[in-house]
Amino acid sequence: MRYLTAIPVHNEEKHLESVLREVVRHAEHVLVVDDGSTDRTPELLRDFREVEVIRHPRNLGYGAGLRTAFRRTVDAGYDGLVTLDCDGQHEPHMIPEVAAGLAEADIVSGSRYLKVFDPAQSPPEERRRINVEVTRWLNECLGFALTDAFCGFKAYRRSAIEKFEITDLGYAMPLQVWVQAARHGMSVVELAVPLIYLDEERAFGGALDNSDYRLKHYRRVFQDALREAGLEVAGGCR
Repeated sequence: MRYLTAIPVHNEEKHLESVLREVVRHAEHVLVVDDGSTDRTPELLRDFREVEVIRHPRNLGYGAGLRTAFRRTVDAGYDGLVTLDCDGQHEPHMIPEVAAGLAEADIVSGSRYLKVFDPAQSPPEERRRINVEVTRWLNECLGFALTDAFCGFKAYRRSAIEKFEITDLGYAMPLQVWVQAARHGMSVVELAVPLIYLDEERAFGGALDNSDYRLKHYRRVFQDALREAGLEVAGGCR
């Protein structure tokens, strides 16, 4: 299988070089989607000539970066796509293992909660609370059996990507992916990946930094996605 490995980035000068050095060791075709970075990210990317770069002229959002990666996968004729983040929380040496899962599923989704790799690692309480709640929606309303709704370490078959109609450009974009995956009857497997949280604060931006607001926003996006997909779901899911 010929697959693309894509990393959406925005102002990642702190982690970019170390992450990319590892990624290119484990992936043959690498794309970085620079979502309008204003730090040294564009300058640092010029040193990685083996890496394809698509740059958004301004910051559009995390979902926009993944949507660009989806389009590039299809346009360039790749068989699949692996995505991971550039914040040091994913293990690039696992890229081939994540991609290999596409032999049996349309989507391979990393899960930080299937297996404990390091007992000393734990997620921020509010982020874990939101993940648990959103994962419950996906399982109860869509019939999945997931343990991690928001892990960015994933793989997709091109045939799955071609069915997606992504309109949410922000951090709620995965909810559209899950709803549309259910709508099209896509097969999903989870793969245990290490839980890694670094000693730094990661901002979502604006009102989304408030966890209660963020959860309500995710709920609105989820409900809208259900309606747009025309799914027959229980009343409590609407």
